[in-house]
Amino acid sequence: MMAEVLAKRVVEKMYSHDVFSQWLGIERLEVKPGYCSLRMKIRKEMLNGFSIAHGGITYSFADSALAFASNSHGRKSVSVETSISHIHPLKEGDVIMAVAEEISCSDKIGIYTITITNQDNKKVALFKGTVYRTSKEWEI
Repeated sequence: MMAEVLAKRVVEKMYSHDVFSQWLGIERLEVKPGYCSLRMKIRKEMLNGFSIAHGGITYSFADSALAFASNSHGRKSVSVETSISHIHPLKEGDVIMAVAEEISCSDKIGIYTITITNQDNKKVALFKGTVYRTSKEWEI
């Protein structure tokens, strides 16, 4: 199976069972091996007591991007270390985009960066994730 077709099928299968990513309202824009781009809108129920997006929202958004990009090669991968830097606050109605890019991928470890921008293409968060690549293949 072609690598891009496999990547899209894996992410489609993952997303179809990922109720939390669905609740976030994540739209999948582009998927290819080791890469994905996503979009979502900040809703009222995602705001904290300061009327800005709760940090867990952008973290979860980036974590979904990490999961999709790292599993797109067809091997089941799980995060072992992640971190995020919040750069700019988000408000209700903001539309954000996550771009996950593979930095390194070996037999057992993958490293990814996820850049989150808003509708004005302003960076709002930077996320780094390391995954463990299991020996289990996705059944597509």
